[in-house]
Amino acid sequence: MPLDPARSLAAAIEPFTGQVYFSPECHQRYEALGFGPSGAEVGGVQMPEIAAYFTSRGSVMGQVPGAVVAAAFGVFKPAIVVPAVTAGWTRTDAASIEAARTAGAVAQLRRILGDVPEGIDRAVDLLERATADLEPAGKPLFAGLRSQDVPDEPLGATWRLGDMLREYRGDAHVAVWTAEALDACEIGMLTELYWGLPSRSYSRTRGWNDDDYAAATERLEARGLLADGTLTDTGSQTREAIEVATDRACAPIVAALGDDLEELVAILGRWSGAIRDAHGYPAAGPVELAEAARR
Repeated sequence: MPLDPARSLAAAIEPFTGQVYFSPECHQRYEALGFGPSGAEVGGVQMPEIAAYFTSRGSVMGQVPGAVVAAAFGVFKPAIVVPAVTAGWTRTDAASIEAARTAGAVAQLRRILGDVPEGIDRAVDLLERATADLEPAGKPLFAGLRSQDVPDEPLGATWRLGDMLREYRGDAHVAVWTAEALDACEIGMLTELYWGLPSRSYSRTRGWNDDDYAAATERLEARGLLADGTLTDTGSQTREAIEVATDRACAPIVAALGDDLEELVAILGRWSGAIRDAHGYPAAGPVELAEAARR
């Protein structure tokens, strides 16, 4: 079955924009600001240093406290986020690390795709159209990115506009699952199973421990969403309904692109494939994992 248009666009955008978190060029700039070196390589992809990750991504909202970053990101344990951001602001300020983030992301794209990848001008035009009229209400990371300058040169502009769409969907996703009365540990456990990953694996990177999992499991079982460590039918339906509602929240993007959405997906998908091949992003992202799990 073909992907929903909003989900198809999300899959195409993810490696192109999300490569910022795995970019050696970003990590080097963060180290120059006083952060530690990047984490170990996993599958050929360089993992981010955790304090630099929280501080750099959160910097688009300004020099906000760690509790605000934790609230906006949604899925991380606040006890991990807050001290990391507090430490981050002793090393740098929001403007400096945001500039390092942007420069490093674009530098990796330039290294992999070249200065003027095929379709760049068309991609800028379509992404400008897709983001022009989006409302920021309830979308803190999208709003933060919108407050930043869009780089003048096409590759930087494309990355910034794509990142806006990525965070718009992410903000909407957090709103949907919180409205479903799920908490951060619970949605992590449901999501990794929905993606076909082992329980307590991917979500552990969000800072949760065995006590957190035990309590969340009890709550999920009481709601009939989990049984014997696997999703129940109700759990699967609930998690898919969350993704469908997230797609629906992205309807303004789909409407703005109209018949040109497939063209943008093709351009971004080609670039994202090259980024994966160059180990600038993991082999599979959220949409691919979820689709593979349903086959």
